[in-house]
Amino acid sequence: MKLSVLSFCSVTLLSLQAVSAFAANSVSLQSANGLKRLRSWPVSTRKAGLSDNGQALMMSLPRGGAAVAANDILSTLKDQITGATTTPSALFNSALLTLALTTTAFKIFQKSSESGGNVKRSEKPNSIKSLQFRFLSVFWLIRCADWLQGPYFYEVYSSKVFNGVQASMGIVSKLFLTGFASTALFGPFVGRAADSYGRKKGTLAFCLLYALGAISTKSPLLLVLLLGRLSSGIGTSLLFSAPEAWLVGEAQNSGDDPDGSYLGETFGMAYAGDAIVAILAGQFAGTAASIRGPTGPFELSTGFLGIGALMATLLWKENVAESNESNSKPTIREAFEVVKKDPKIMSVGAVQSLFEAAMYIFVLQWPPALSAAISKAFGDGAVTPYGTIFSCFMACCLLGSTMFGYFTKKGVKTETFTASMLSLATLAMAGATAVTTFAGPSLWALTASFFLFEGCVGMYFPSIGTLRSKYVPDSHRSVIMNLFGIPLNALVVSVFLSLKRLGLTGALSISTGALAIATTSMFALLSRIKKDDSLPAAPAAS
Repeated sequence: MKLSVLSFCSVTLLSLQAVSAFAANSVSLQSANGLKRLRSWPVSTRKAGLSDNGQALMMSLPRGGAAVAANDILSTLKDQITGATTTPSALFNSALLTLALTTTAFKIFQKSSESGGNVKRSEKPNSIKSLQFRFLSVFWLIRCADWLQGPYFYEVYSSKVFNGVQASMGIVSKLFLTGFASTALFGPFVGRAADSYGRKKGTLAFCLLYALGAISTKSPLLLVLLLGRLSSGIGTSLLFSAPEAWLVGEAQNSGDDPDGSYLGETFGMAYAGDAIVAILAGQFAGTAASIRGPTGPFELSTGFLGIGALMATLLWKENVAESNESNSKPTIREAFEVVKKDPKIMSVGAVQSLFEAAMYIFVLQWPPALSAAISKAFGDGAVTPYGTIFSCFMACCLLGSTMFGYFTKKGVKTETFTASMLSLATLAMAGATAVTTFAGPSLWALTASFFLFEGCVGMYFPSIGTLRSKYVPDSHRSVIMNLFGIPLNALVVSVFLSLKRLGLTGALSISTGALAIATTSMFALLSRIKKDDSLPAAPAAS
């Protein structure tokens, strides 16, 4: 119910934002077209229209006036559609409105299919309802803190002055890479700590480390900024492991979700809500920046981190990794051995590393790619509406997460759904690569490919969370999740350092290749599952 309210508010916000811009364009077009038609009327009719509007208008219609009126309506609609594509802002506002309406229609269809179905779903246990409330309340707060910092990352660091010289792109890049490198280097160690000492403590540690990183943006000292990025990078490894590990541990301890179906539902709710939170965070960040400058969103982020930490303290109980031996704590070496012995874990980890690497490469490449396409379509002076495009991406993610929830409730296996999603993501990125390679930066084709990929991103996160809950053992959950972060971050950093040589097409090609291998890994997992299911059961002991 909570997610439905959030979804309604988000779709309403998106619709109002898009409609307001679309309406402004429509009004100007209608005014121009109205004057055009008025000038085409006879002079006597125009004069009569000024003196007696209603009567003169009726008299001015010739026989067959209904046909003329219909033609005027069609002409107006044609002009509105044309006007919706006359500028980049109008185009993407129209796309945003379309995505919002599509998501609304899908939610209505989902609700109607659930209410009209013959299968009666069992009542959700109160323990699961409580768990979802406790987890989502904290998860959305800390995710909002993360989203707040993204839009102004470049601006906050490029605004710094060192020894009387403005920070260069090289310095900003080093700060960016510091965060990724610290995530890769320290991730397994902080994951082990979270499994050993508690996932709740790990989540609280994330809030502290991320807040320190945000506060560091106020400093004019390069060393402090580097330490802040180091702190944020370590915090990121906790963000993407400790809360999820806590949720899975609590669900397993409750005993009310033996087949993990409610976990899949919770992940779907979490990441559908995350898309909504991202859209709202973009609005909050813009407001904070207009009031406090580029550090404003980071300052606001610390407030959300503080509230999230307070909520976790009050609502969460501590849970630690299960262990087969008394008083023994999970080690990184043991985690390696667990992965080596189970090819299913290796397949899930490969999907995680490769898909997320492709996603981060995409994050680095979509701004210049769409900017070039917009310049080609609208001229060199056209302004790229990055904020509206970002909102479109998040609307695609929301639609994707909603689709995951729908198919999960229909009984589609997560493994099958994920394999299909990865195939679609590979085709989308391959399409974007082909467009940039052979056809030049075509705006329509590139936008369609990127929107499709972002829809897959919305499907991916609840899918991978559900798969990890099934195949990654609780005894080493956080450690293993962070181990697979090492190749992920190594690939992203390598591509980032080689961007000048690779160019846009090269980077997108690597992203496509990573997705193709991830898809192969997922089909390998499906093959192993079918093979295990076909094996005869072991004979009972006599």
